[in-house]
Amino acid sequence: MLSEMMDGRLQQYVTKRGQAVSFLYQGLKKTTSIKAEFQFSGDTYTLELEPTVKGELMFVKEGVVLHPPGSPISPFQLSITGGYLETALRQTPSEESLKKIVKYMGEAIRSWKVYHFHDTSSSAPVKQSGQIQDNQYFRPDAANLAPFLFRLKNESPSHYLAILDAIKQVAPFFYDFKLEPLSSNPTLINLEWTSINSDFPFRVDQLSDGILRFICLVTLLLQPNLPATIIIDEPELGLHPFAIAILSGLLKKAASRAQVIIATQSVTLIDTFDLADLIIVEQQNGASFFHRPDPEKLKSWLHEYSLGQLWEKNVLGGISEK
Repeated sequence: MLSEMMDGRLQQYVTKRGQAVSFLYQGLKKTTSIKAEFQFSGDTYTLELEPTVKGELMFVKEGVVLHPPGSPISPFQLSITGGYLETALRQTPSEESLKKIVKYMGEAIRSWKVYHFHDTSSSAPVKQSGQIQDNQYFRPDAANLAPFLFRLKNESPSHYLAILDAIKQVAPFFYDFKLEPLSSNPTLINLEWTSINSDFPFRVDQLSDGILRFICLVTLLLQPNLPATIIIDEPELGLHPFAIAILSGLLKKAASRAQVIIATQSVTLIDTFDLADLIIVEQQNGASFFHRPDPEKLKSWLHEYSLGQLWEKNVLGGISEK
């Protein structure tokens, strides 16, 4: 929602998902507004949204508090009067140094994407022909996988080869992608591939669902320019345990260049991380609470059990209250 908001499409996003009331915690009688605050190395962006009678979400407050380097005492505060339907974050201050910080905030939020590669059905976007020019960023559902890989192959061959190497660790039969514009329509491109035993081009639907999802994950994590924040829902779905181990390494590598958040219930994947990496989500009194496990309380458990085993035994939590 935040990403769409920064592109001026908040109302379109809200309308497609059931209007404003769908975004309010337990409805309008319980929640009258949505408030959020985001910090960027000391600088802060805040917003407050309220529903309208038409089912829209309207900005009633929006502001930025900046702490420019070398600022003597008081931070610079940009408060924007509410009453509008799309963000006014682009109304930046005139000072060039402050303008850059506000612009950075908008671009960072715009890059936040939730990646969801679950759909591998015959009608899945990833299996359709793609517009060859649709390659500026990797789409959250991998709909432009072929155009994006085509661009990387031509403009960032080292990253393209790294993607191939990672795929071959999990699928040794895989040789390369066959990425060429369609002869009947050069503006379109299909995702095809070849095996080590033949140069015959296979269709993308001749890959298993797990391998296709792994290709999407590898492409996302090994691209040259990562989004500021990457959120992946259940990346382990359909993957072999060895593929999950490879995936974990890629996630950790990407986390050195961006903030990476994954939602998982996989024992195998959890076992590849440290306790400090985990955040447990539980529902209490109808609300979601996020907390980190207490290392002291788990010290004796960790002498005998792995994190995955503690997850299986519900020692770490994660089971919601009634």
